[in-house]
Amino acid sequence: MIRNESGYECVIQTLRTANVLWRESRRFFRPFGISEAQFNVLNLLGQSPEGMSQRELSDRLLVDRSNVTLLLDRMEKKGWIVRHDVPGDRRVYRVILTRTGKALWQRILPSYHRTVEGIVRGLSASDIRSSMQTLKAIELQSTKWK
Repeated sequence: MIRNESGYECVIQTLRTANVLWRESRRFFRPFGISEAQFNVLNLLGQSPEGMSQRELSDRLLVDRSNVTLLLDRMEKKGWIVRHDVPGDRRVYRVILTRTGKALWQRILPSYHRTVEGIVRGLSASDIRSSMQTLKAIELQSTKWK
């Protein structure tokens, strides 16, 4: 017998929703020839014209840090980003969008925004804030659970 049935159902529903969003995001990005993680990099760098260090990207991305180098390698081969040495620190690279990467990001972004708007259509601002608070609380609690 589960002691907190509603808590269990909340976690299961969160996982179901995450799976649906993950599946649909793969479907959304496929025609652009890009993955969700690659779009996240483009999106972060598109909002930071001066670029970001690999460490900053790792901290803000929704992927495991161990995958960031490989992710950036692939994106660099496609001509979407460049990595520059940081003077005075040979361990640090500054990652910057190329013109090609910026053009791709700008081509995807309007459609992405329309899709997100469609997903949350029908939810009030209050519903969205409440959902975000709940999801953040679940995230925080799950990190303490270990």
